[in-house]
Amino acid sequence: MANKRSGGGLTGPQQAAKFLGVSVLAGAVLAGLALPVAGGLGLAAKGTVESFDEIPIDFKRPPLSQKNRILDSEGNLIATDYYRDRTVVPLEKMAPVMRKAIVAIEDSRFYEHGAIDLKSVLRALNKNAQQGEVAEGGSTLTQQYVKNVFVEQAGDDQKKVAEATQQTLGRKIQELKYAIKVEEELSKDQILENYLNITFFGQQAYGIEAAARRYFSKNAADLELHEAALLAGLVQSPTYYDPVNYPDRAVKRRNVVLNRMAETGAASKEDVAAAKKQELGLKVSRPRSGCITATDKAGFFCDYVRRILLTDPVFGKTEEERRERWKQGGLTIRTTLSPKAQKAAAEAATSRVYKDDPVAASVVQVEPGTGKILSMAQSRPYGLDNNKNETLINLAVGSEMGGSTYGFQVGSTFKPITAAAALEKGISPAHSYSSGWKTPFKESDFTTCEGKPYGSGEWSVQNELESEAGTWDMTSALGKSINTYFVHLGQKAGLCDVVTLAEKMGIERGTGQPLERKPAIFLGGQNISPLDMAAAYATFANRGTYCSPVAIEKVTDADGKRLPVPRTTCDRVMKEHTADSINKMLKGVVEDGTGTRAGLSDRDNAGKTGTTDGRKDAWFVGYTPNLSTAVWVGDDIGEQSEMYNLTIGGRYYDKVCGGCLPGPIWRTAMTGALAGEPAESFNDVQVPRGDSGEGKDRDRGGDGDDDKPGDGRPGFRLPGLPDITVPPGLISGGGDGDTGGTATGGDTGGTSAAGTSTGGTATGGDTVGATAGGLPNGGNANGGWRTEGQDGGWGPR
Repeated sequence: MANKRSGGGLTGPQQAAKFLGVSVLAGAVLAGLALPVAGGLGLAAKGTVESFDEIPIDFKRPPLSQKNRILDSEGNLIATDYYRDRTVVPLEKMAPVMRKAIVAIEDSRFYEHGAIDLKSVLRALNKNAQQGEVAEGGSTLTQQYVKNVFVEQAGDDQKKVAEATQQTLGRKIQELKYAIKVEEELSKDQILENYLNITFFGQQAYGIEAAARRYFSKNAADLELHEAALLAGLVQSPTYYDPVNYPDRAVKRRNVVLNRMAETGAASKEDVAAAKKQELGLKVSRPRSGCITATDKAGFFCDYVRRILLTDPVFGKTEEERRERWKQGGLTIRTTLSPKAQKAAAEAATSRVYKDDPVAASVVQVEPGTGKILSMAQSRPYGLDNNKNETLINLAVGSEMGGSTYGFQVGSTFKPITAAAALEKGISPAHSYSSGWKTPFKESDFTTCEGKPYGSGEWSVQNELESEAGTWDMTSALGKSINTYFVHLGQKAGLCDVVTLAEKMGIERGTGQPLERKPAIFLGGQNISPLDMAAAYATFANRGTYCSPVAIEKVTDADGKRLPVPRTTCDRVMKEHTADSINKMLKGVVEDGTGTRAGLSDRDNAGKTGTTDGRKDAWFVGYTPNLSTAVWVGDDIGEQSEMYNLTIGGRYYDKVCGGCLPGPIWRTAMTGALAGEPAESFNDVQVPRGDSGEGKDRDRGGDGDDDKPGDGRPGFRLPGLPDITVPPGLISGGGDGDTGGTATGGDTGGTSAAGTSTGGTATGGDTVGATAGGLPNGGNANGGWRTEGQDGGWGPR
């Protein structure tokens, strides 16, 4: 780009521009301005050759803004996004007839003169003077190119655009000085190539390649004479001669170009005559930009990728720098999206929840060991039309990346994390607790990270069914999602230890803030995104090593240069034996626990159901050794409503639960994504069982979906509100024995007992039920690590 034309130095016309004097220079500028000579000659007195020389040469040819292309993991196009619809092509990929047409109509002596054409200037001055008005301009293609560069640099800044296009003597002198510099550095063909790539042709098309595709649905290399003439004619006024809206004007302008081509010898008279008989021949291709055009219903994933480019410091130190890089475009972004997994997830999300249902579904999949996001889909379409139930809210991610404001309460899907923290601390899976259906806990028995009592009140926790009273070990408690067991277990493992492990597994609140250290977290009483849950469960599949989610594999710029991208970070957060043991116990959930409707029959799989207070959120999070999937169903519009007596996806539900709706969605997504993939196995371990009494007897079959919460149960009173009785069913976890945000008070986003926002009614913002009684010890069989090995116990491997 820096090569001077052969011979070097200034051309004759350039020397003339410098040395013929102020009057000639002023005439050249005025002709470029296309002003009547009588009204402009007086301006010449302001300038001299010396002041012209003092204009700094700081002109830069900017890289032209182009399309960003987002690809899936196999290189298929997901979507394009651009600030300006432009595809830069070399001169040899522009039809010769196109080059001849633009030169003929805009600057027929282009290859004969330098930065200015004195012959054209004098002709324009004479014609304008004779007619007393603007009749002809004298700007060369090089001068036009310089002006277009200023417009390109101005971007969306209307003030700068106005400055770049203002018809003033100072601006034209500046353009002329830069044009001289361009002529010194570039060949004529290089200038013409740059001009045809930067010029605006109307209808959002910048550059000749975009224009050819826009109006004729073909490449610039394939343009015919009548098509090239039409496009060349648009440059003078893309709006006035717009062939889509004003075809008659466009035909007249096209024929003017054809006549000029015949006059200059750019085309034969016979070819011109034949071209003038042609119809416009438009074959319009509407411009498609943005994630709304994404294939395989991947609009939300596309938007997630775009937000990474705009927020991650690896793509620029400042927000403005990243935004300008995106606007500049020309990026090719190879993502982690698996077309097979995405198709399966999109089918699953819409198979049981329709776009116009009162609730929505979200499905997101992560590959264990790599953190790659393989799919991201939901039942509502991506878009802006509320009448079509479209939305831009990505239900799979946190608010900082375009998700819901708070995330969603995860309910009992958090219990495996509580269990893992206990195993890490040396508590055996055989460790048992005895409890009634409802159990009171003293807040003072929970310890903060500072070693202080959590609070001074009491917290009443209950199980889903009144019959769920007895003795439970860890396996049976996970299988039937026994709330009281996990509060006992979390207390023993330590509130700080449980939260710390969750954070190591990548879990944060949907707002992007750290988890709150409240006992309700043992039962999933905080709002988290589905992506965080899928990545956290992938840690179990990956035998205790957490890998942060990633969506981008490779990025190259317009020149093919590879750019740095965010990389996953993988850290061991628990022992392999801990993860193996969780896998073994969660296999039981899908085999004969609350997740039987989700289980896969052809390979090892494990997972956990979750249903929160009032059935406002229903979950299934599960995995195989090579794929982790989180499914959420709930009300995504306004304040969340309870999911009772609803028709969803054409099916009637008297109550929605994690096992009965998210579970089957999960199975569909997993089945499609894993089709043809090898059936890998979990590492098998012996997980010891403790005295589970009644609990063990009930830990087989069914998911409790037919047991409506609250049936035949006494209510209990809110502390400080003796006249208000809360039906226990509204605090229960739903048909799969889950509680989620049981008794969370002001825990998250106003979600609390009975679905009523209490904003911290009781001490610590957690307590909603206060009853007399202490913390029962229950059974304490095998409370620590067993050392007998795999045959008899649970111990380090």
